[in-house]
Amino acid sequence: MFPVVKLCKIMNVSRSAYYAWLKRPAKIITAEQLNLYRRAKAIFKRSRNSLGYRELRKKLLSEGFSVSDYGVQKLMAILGLEVTQRVAYKVTTKRKHNDAVADNLLNQNFNPVTPNQVWAGDVTYLRTGEGWMYLAIVMDLYSRRIVGWHIDKRMTTDLVSKAMIKAYNLRQPPKGLVFHSDRESQYTSKHYRKLLANYGMRASMGDVGSCWDNAVVERFFGSLKHDWLLKVPQPTREHMRNDVTVYMRYYNLERLYTANGDLSPVEYEQSSLRKVS
Repeated sequence: MFPVVKLCKIMNVSRSAYYAWLKRPAKIITAEQLNLYRRAKAIFKRSRNSLGYRELRKKLLSEGFSVSDYGVQKLMAILGLEVTQRVAYKVTTKRKHNDAVADNLLNQNFNPVTPNQVWAGDVTYLRTGEGWMYLAIVMDLYSRRIVGWHIDKRMTTDLVSKAMIKAYNLRQPPKGLVFHSDRESQYTSKHYRKLLANYGMRASMGDVGSCWDNAVVERFFGSLKHDWLLKVPQPTREHMRNDVTVYMRYYNLERLYTANGDLSPVEYEQSSLRKVS
C-alpha cells in the first residue's frame, strides 16, 4: 500500500484535508431516496437519455414522488444523468405537377375538441447501414396518438396507404374526418385521394414552403430521431423496423405530452372517455 504522504501528493491534497475527510461521517441514504434514485435512473435510461429535468420531474410526479425542479436538477447531477442530442437528417420530396392539391382546412389549428376529428400524416427518411427506410404515420391531433404507421424500404403511395388503412381499421372513424398532410406526391396521387374518398375523409394540405403547416407531426419525427433512433447504431433495416416499433409503444403509452396536461396520448384519451361517461 502507498503511504499517506505519497497518496496525498499523487492526489494533490494536503494531509490535513485527507484526515478531515476520514473523520467526516458517511451520508446515510434512506430507502425512499434510494427508490427515487433507482426510478429516476430507470426512467432516464428508458428515454434513451433524452428527458430534461422538467420532463423527468413530470414522470416522477406521476409515479407519486414529491420532488421540485431544483431537486430533480440536483438528482440528475448526483446520478450523472446528462441529456444527449443528435441532429436528424432531413430530405424533402416534390409532388408531380399533374396531381391534385387539396385546400388547407386546418390553417395551423392543431387542437380538435374530440378524437377522430382531425388526423395528420407525413413521411420521413430513416438511415440504416443497409440503406434508407421510409416511415409514414397517421396521428390523431386530439391526443397526439399515432393511430397508424408503416415502414418500408421504398417510398411509394402504397407506403402512406398502408399507414392510413391501419389507422382506419384501428379507429373506425366517422365520415367527415379531416386528414391533413403536405403536398408530397404520395398524398396528392389519384390512388390516395380515392382511398380517402372511400373512407369518407376530407383531404387538407399545407402550403408550399411552410414548415408550420404540419408542425405537430414534424415535432414527432424530431423526437423519434433525436431522442431515440440516433442514440444507437441502426445497422440493418430489420433493426430499424424493430426499434421504431418499440418507440411507437413508448410514445403512445409512456411519453408525457404538455398539450395533454402531462399525460401520454393513450392516457389522455382514456381520461377523456372517463369524463364523458
